[in-house]
Amino acid sequence: MRAVERHVFSSALAARGDVCTMLGRVMRRIDLRGWTIDSSTLAHVLPRAALDITAAADQVRPVVEAVRARGAAAIAEFTERFDGVRPASLAVPRGAMRAALTAMDASLREALTEAITRTRRVHAAQVPTGGTVQVTDGGRVTQRWIPVRRVGLYVPGGLAVYPSSVVMNVVPAQEAGVSSIAVACPPRKDSAGWPHASVLATCELLGVHEVYAVGGAQAIAMLAHGVTDDAGRRLVEPVDVITGPGNVWVQAAKRLVMGTVGIDAEAGPTEIAILADAGANPDYVAADLVSQAEHDPLAASVLITNSPDLADAVDKAVARRSAATLHAERVAVALTGPQSGIILVDSLDAGLCVVNAYAAEHLEIQTAHAADVARRVHSAGAIFVGPASPVPLGDYLAGSNHVLPTGGTARFASGLNATSFLKSVQQIDYTVAALAEATEALEVLSRAEDLPAHGESARARSPGVHKPPS
Repeated sequence: MRAVERHVFSSALAARGDVCTMLGRVMRRIDLRGWTIDSSTLAHVLPRAALDITAAADQVRPVVEAVRARGAAAIAEFTERFDGVRPASLAVPRGAMRAALTAMDASLREALTEAITRTRRVHAAQVPTGGTVQVTDGGRVTQRWIPVRRVGLYVPGGLAVYPSSVVMNVVPAQEAGVSSIAVACPPRKDSAGWPHASVLATCELLGVHEVYAVGGAQAIAMLAHGVTDDAGRRLVEPVDVITGPGNVWVQAAKRLVMGTVGIDAEAGPTEIAILADAGANPDYVAADLVSQAEHDPLAASVLITNSPDLADAVDKAVARRSAATLHAERVAVALTGPQSGIILVDSLDAGLCVVNAYAAEHLEIQTAHAADVARRVHSAGAIFVGPASPVPLGDYLAGSNHVLPTGGTARFASGLNATSFLKSVQQIDYTVAALAEATEALEVLSRAEDLPAHGESARARSPGVHKPPS
């Protein structure tokens, strides 16, 4: 799409959005009916949350560098400044974790135990078995999957409390065979300076005893670089991989330490897209749009449909549900923001084009023949098929993982899984005879690349070749 066409197209959509506002609709409309839908068009009109990680990285760089240089002293200063509390120590005492689990409501403990069981069942099946390929007589290559030694798992603690995120991070690491796991979570004034009791109890339930009362960019820096005290004693060992969701400051810090450690992804605000046809239940659709909007004022809730009647019915149901929900103000901001909206298309085929271009973190398919439609999706963090598979099921109890790619990165990225904590290593094992068989071709290739010593390395091992004196 040329620049002039893009401007006209965007202006037309903005005008339609203004009309929708005047009609009193809760969610803005993006009407793509009659338009030629292609990737260049959609890149400029799909709703997205504004998330400038580059700018945020510039702001958190001093925090990351200070933690690397001054360790525990810097963390204490930043924690007091940003969280308004100074914990008695970086590490949460084991006694506090045991006490949190003892005091946990029995029904919550039972629900978390069930979530752990289901999540473990799914992630255990994700661990590759590897295998050996006999390339030639006497020559084989073995594919090995080796867990990283140590991981740092970040559990956010902002507008909501996320014991479920402990489950989603810890279980795949454990199933991958990681031997050393550290969890970082922001301290709270109302929890004696420790993370929320439900987070501590879940860590105890999972057998993770290394938990730090540190949040934000300083937590990421602590995990990546390790921490010493003023006497030079090591308080926190650095990790190999950092995973877990968090706000823009957390994601910016992950970008800054990437390369020093591995990271899962740069996660933005949560998002849901729902592809629905005229047969979808508008109350189900509205309930799911509202459920994601309660996460964050920047959360994205998007409906894609070829049915104007469904769009109208959903908008009415959204108005009713959003007004009655506990976090009504937060939900209203999210649903009316530029990151949310209802997209009208001419057909389900056009809707699938939009779905694949949007590459949602969570995608629901609420159409006829939903399983067939789902098989045509190639870009989504997780796909929820049919009316009985809402996104909140995946947040807690489906057995799948809820740490998923956002902001369109599902085009190339995957959700957190057991392989996120594994390294693929090829092991090569050749006999002298098998090497001799390959030596002539190896020499030809090495000469073609002007690297003759490569060929000489193989030739030196050939049977009967004179070895130079040592």
